[in-house]
Amino acid sequence: QVQLAESGGGSVQAGGSLRLSCAASGYTSSSRCMAWFRQAPGKEREGVATINSSLMTSYVDSVKGRFTISKDNAKNTLYLQMNSLRPEDTAMYYCAAARYYCTVIPRAPDQFFAYWGQGTQVTVSS
Repeated sequence: QVQLAESGGGSVQAGGSLRLSCAASGYTSSSRCMAWFRQAPGKEREGVATINSSLMTSYVDSVKGRFTISKDNAKNTLYLQMNSLRPEDTAMYYCAAARYYCTVIPRAPDQFFAYWGQGTQVTVSS
């Protein structure tokens, strides 16, 4: 079992930055893929970024060049550095972990990721 807990969300103005953290506990060495997802009210959940055990990353086009996913294995923590935030980035952000290896954002996240956090809210005002 892996437990995930997100933090770092908040309210910022457009153009600002936030860094989200996801603390992992439990059998973390089994996680070959970790990811950030987001869901805005009335919209479907969207994959934002993934990172695998080889530190290969992938991003949805809308955040490329603005967001950076990283992880600190010593701290068992996943990060999402978000710069140049836009109002359309407003959403609940979730981290997820999977035993499977990933090179792109999986199309069926509910089948791919076994573990999910509770989420942290990000609100960007114009």
